[in-house]
Amino acid sequence: MTYLGESAALLTSLCWSLNSVCFTVAGRRVGSASVNLLRLLMAWGLLVLLHLALYGQAFPMQAGAARLGWLGASGLIGFALGDAVLFEAFVLIGARLAMLLMTLSPIFSALLAWLFLGQSMGPAKVLAMAVTLGGIAWVVWGGGDQEAHPHLWRGVLLGVGGALGQSVGLVFSMKGLAGGFPPISANLIRVTAGLGALLLYFSATGRLRGTLGGLRDGRATAFIGLGAATGPVLGVVLSLVAIAKAPMGVAATLMSLSPVILLPVSHFVFREKLGGHAILGTLLALAGAAALFFV
Repeated sequence: MTYLGESAALLTSLCWSLNSVCFTVAGRRVGSASVNLLRLLMAWGLLVLLHLALYGQAFPMQAGAARLGWLGASGLIGFALGDAVLFEAFVLIGARLAMLLMTLSPIFSALLAWLFLGQSMGPAKVLAMAVTLGGIAWVVWGGGDQEAHPHLWRGVLLGVGGALGQSVGLVFSMKGLAGGFPPISANLIRVTAGLGALLLYFSATGRLRGTLGGLRDGRATAFIGLGAATGPVLGVVLSLVAIAKAPMGVAATLMSLSPVILLPVSHFVFREKLGGHAILGTLLALAGAAALFFV
């Protein structure tokens, strides 16, 4: 099929956009902690069924201790910690601005790859990073978001934390995927580790019953279920197809379009004020993030 990878990448962006809106709505009803735990619980069940259908076993027991360690750490950092702060950012500053801050993830990934993996980072990459940071700063300081988000700076810091968690998790995932390990199996290990860590934390702090109590809110549960299906499951599968069937730079660029897709959603659904600075700053940040994959 012509443009299969590009189509999958664009659908991935749509999934990320829908996923973020679902978790924003649910988080404002039952809290970000409930959203994080419940969506991992639902995603884990879906991934177990998918893994069973594809590989004939519910869990990749043949992964080996070292691989389990890398992927488990990736899931702990990415899903349990990074997403926890990201979902709180959704609640505080909305899906659009939180997802825009996630465009920092390529910058963090490039820096981590430079520091720990020995990958080069020339002047062109540094310039692309500066463009991305400039676009984000333009949106944040532009004056249109402060009125709508009274906890703007706390939300911004949490969004930055989410981007950093995703990047660190990605570096650990690269180690775990070495040798051609199936990405769906790797994702199941990551989700299992993240879910296990959250269950232990909420059990130890006596908050497990209250956190699971979010299931009593039918509307929030429906949004969490839809977000779990379109995020950790469908979105991940589509992203793997995109990377396999399209050039990396093209796929990565198309998969980073969520902030643009969310501009009209934020305006018409969440009633956010969107000035020219928000639109132009978003496009500038995305241009810088895209350039990282081509220079």
